[in-house]
Amino acid sequence: MAPVGHDHSHSVPAGGDQRWLGIALAITAVLVVVEVAAGLLTGSIALLSDAGHNVTDAASIALALVAARLALRPPSGGLTFGLRRTEILSAQVNGATLLVLAGVIAFESVGRLLDPPDIAAAPVIVVGVLGGAANGVAAWALSRAARQSLNVRGAAQHVLADLYGSGAAVVAGVAVLAFGFLAADPLAALVVVGLMVHAGWGLLRDSGRVLLEAAPVGMDVDAVGRSMSAVPGVVEVHDLHVWEITSGFPALSAHVLVVPGEDCHAARRTLESVLHDRFALEHTTLQVDHAPHEAALLDIAPLRPR
Repeated sequence: MAPVGHDHSHSVPAGGDQRWLGIALAITAVLVVVEVAAGLLTGSIALLSDAGHNVTDAASIALALVAARLALRPPSGGLTFGLRRTEILSAQVNGATLLVLAGVIAFESVGRLLDPPDIAAAPVIVVGVLGGAANGVAAWALSRAARQSLNVRGAAQHVLADLYGSGAAVVAGVAVLAFGFLAADPLAALVVVGLMVHAGWGLLRDSGRVLLEAAPVGMDVDAVGRSMSAVPGVVEVHDLHVWEITSGFPALSAHVLVVPGEDCHAARRTLESVLHDRFALEHTTLQVDHAPHEAALLDIAPLRPR
């Protein structure tokens, strides 16, 4: 019996990517502690909401680290693709958590908007500036990691959202300090809520597409089928499926019929070249067979020299 092997060609996050994720996680964790303490001391819901968003960022980065480590494990047994979809599952958790926290913060913010409490504006401004600087460094660290990962990309978007949230907290602090506009603080928190909803929904949408095995975003499946059918000697392409194993790992399978007497292996190699060059599809499984004579006479692609 021939040995059974697994595909190892697709790249996974390397140790260097995990190092950058670890740096971003450390920065975010420290920022959470500072913002929670400052928010409780000053009574600022804007700082507390930004801290809540930072908690989800830390969780997102931590899960990305775990997923990266699991993805390095080679396929074995029944897990023929290994644990590469772990990042998709963690993205679902991150997205759902963002939406839940956004709901909680929105409820609290609306209550404070109706009856704004006094806050210590100067500390809010200081912590907001420090938070913005920390988020900027964390975003830079994440930009050095593998951006094809849905988790890494989502974490980077979250950190950027936090950067905007810190800016909103600073603006709220200035408005309170300069004009006594106490409603600015819950209004700033609602801005952060909007950013959290946007990021959370994006994660759920993108990870949901992968779990539903939809074609990658931007991939025109009809164009793929037409390009395959236009290959000389191809009579028919059916059972065409294009999906993502995990983020950044598209795959294709199809059953192809070629002209009777055509070299099936040569046709497969030509099809693989077309899929690679035109659509960046590297993981393909093609079953190539000869068409019945009747089908070949009815519908035959024009033969051209290769």
